[in-house]
Amino acid sequence: MIVLGIDPGTRTAGFGVVETSGRGGRTERALDYGSIDLPADLDHTLRLQRIYERIIELVDQHHPDEVAVEVPFLGHNVQSMRKLVRVEATVMLAAMHRQIPVAQYAPAEVKKSVTGKGRATKDQVWFMIRALLGTTDDRGRDASDALAVALAHARRTQAGPAASGGAPKDWAAFIKANPGRVR
Repeated sequence: MIVLGIDPGTRTAGFGVVETSGRGGRTERALDYGSIDLPADLDHTLRLQRIYERIIELVDQHHPDEVAVEVPFLGHNVQSMRKLVRVEATVMLAAMHRQIPVAQYAPAEVKKSVTGKGRATKDQVWFMIRALLGTTDDRGRDASDALAVALAHARRTQAGPAASGGAPKDWAAFIKANPGRVR
C-alpha cells in the first residue's frame, strides 16, 4: 500500500510518501518526502494553486492508493485557521481529482500512532520517523510530520477497523469481520 501524507500549511506544507507491504504492513519505507515552500509575499489564492499543482504532481509520480491529511488544530487566530482549512480542502480536492480516497487525522492521533504519545513534540515525531522508516536526511519537521500522517494511515488501514477501534463501514464489512456472530 502506498500512502501520500500531507501536513498542510500556508507557508510550508509537508508531504511524505510511505509504502507498506507484507501481512499487517510489516515492511514500512519512505519513498519520498519534503515540503512545498511558498513565498510569504505570494497571494493566498496563488499559494493554493501551487499546492494543488504539487499534490497532483506527487499523485501522478507515486500513484498512492490513498491520501491522508492532518486536520488543522483549533487555533486562536480565525484568519489563520481559515487559511489552513483552505489548504486542507485544496489537498483533498487534488486527490479527489485523481479519484484517490482521502482520510483525515487529528494531530494527536498521528502523534500517538507514531510515538505512543498524543502530545509528542515535532522533534519526538522526527526521531521516531527516523527510527521506523530509516530516513537519514532531515528535510524539515513538516516533512517528518507528513511521513507520520502517511504511516499512521497505512497502519490503521492495514490493521482493520477492529484494531483501530473503529466500526465496520457497512453491514458487509461487519459480516466479514464477525462470521460467528451472524445466523
